[in-house]
Amino acid sequence: MDEIVQGAGILAEQASQRAREVAPIRKIGIVGAGQMGSGIAHVVALSGYDVAINDIAKERFDAALQAIDKNMSRQIASGKINEEDRKAALARITFAESMQDFADADMVIEAATEDETVKRKIFVALCPFLKSDAIVGTNTSSISITRLGASTDRPEHFIGLHFMNPAPVMELVEMIRGIATDDETFSRAKTFVESLGKITAVSEDFPAFMVNRILLPMINEAVYTLYEGVGSVDAIDTAMRLGAHHPMGPLQLADFIGLDTCLSIMQVLYEGLADSKYRPCPLLVKYVEAGWLGRKTKRGFYDYRGETPMPTR
Repeated sequence: MDEIVQGAGILAEQASQRAREVAPIRKIGIVGAGQMGSGIAHVVALSGYDVAINDIAKERFDAALQAIDKNMSRQIASGKINEEDRKAALARITFAESMQDFADADMVIEAATEDETVKRKIFVALCPFLKSDAIVGTNTSSISITRLGASTDRPEHFIGLHFMNPAPVMELVEMIRGIATDDETFSRAKTFVESLGKITAVSEDFPAFMVNRILLPMINEAVYTLYEGVGSVDAIDTAMRLGAHHPMGPLQLADFIGLDTCLSIMQVLYEGLADSKYRPCPLLVKYVEAGWLGRKTKRGFYDYRGETPMPTR
């Protein structure tokens, strides 16, 4: 009995020592200054963390900072934050010229395009410059966390942190562990996410996780409904807004997400689960081939080039 008690004491001491050795999360790196990267930076900086954003061009960072400033001004107008909060948060956001600037980051979140090849290249370039205990997170909305983690030098410190879009508004962050993600990484990441005022939902590492496994097939079915002539763009969106009380119609939502992202997620579902019900609608493919990707290109299921969005079909 004494040996058992003594052994338990040693294990407790070792655990305590490990906890003391793990530095608190203070600085966050973000790879990608697009809609998701800038939104995550917005939330993280307002929560008191230093944030460094890397992108392939400084102009993209400058545009992201302008968008963050604009969105924070809206929060001031609605009484959610004050001017001092905005100034302090913006001062915490800096540009990372290269991956070397993440050497002192406690966590780096990849928020690049939903393309596995691109993400893998980022991790290969990033990991050599990180501290040994730095966490690498990915904002992927569909790709295997286990597979992405295996492309790094730290699969045990790798985790999926799927922020919803727009990140400053949406309350949820979907957390996904890869097969190698250790308990300490999960615990640190969960504590960090909750410190942002977000609610977590834990998903198993299956294609598209929970939210997009449910949401994207609905959008894809709406595109099929349009493709087969069952209803027009306006009729389909009106039906779902008023008939199902959705805040946005599914085609309007697809334009907001980005039709290229919608197609990528459907392809992950179709290839990963080998079920014909996930086959991307040919019309969705056509729109992406045309470069009509939604709001970000000014045309998708709606044309955004005028004062009022107009259906394109």
